[in-house]
Amino acid sequence: MTRGVAFAVAMLTAGALAGAFTSSARAADAPRGQIVANSNACMGCHAVDRKLVGPSFQQIATKYKGDAQAPAKLSRKVKDGGSGVWGMIPMPAHQSMSDADIRSVVDWVLAGAPSK
Repeated sequence: MTRGVAFAVAMLTAGALAGAFTSSARAADAPRGQIVANSNACMGCHAVDRKLVGPSFQQIATKYKGDAQAPAKLSRKVKDGGSGVWGMIPMPAHQSMSDADIRSVVDWVLAGAPSK
């Protein structure tokens, strides 16, 4: 396992643990895409407004603004993983996420990752 992949795995694990402690009251007020992102360790590598391991969700929204193909491109990227678009650290595949959950996250991200 390369250092980059090991780091990404460690960050995903940390994100999963952090997401497990989200209060149910806060989760009930959040958009569905944000809830799905929290429950699938997305926040271990991404933040709404700042770069972590990967780009912020707001950076992603800005990059793909006006791109009609963005929902399909990003859905494939979440499902299959990838690297090279935002740097050398690879994004792991999320094969176990349902297409509906992936689309919820992608739609939320492309909307600028709003909190409500």
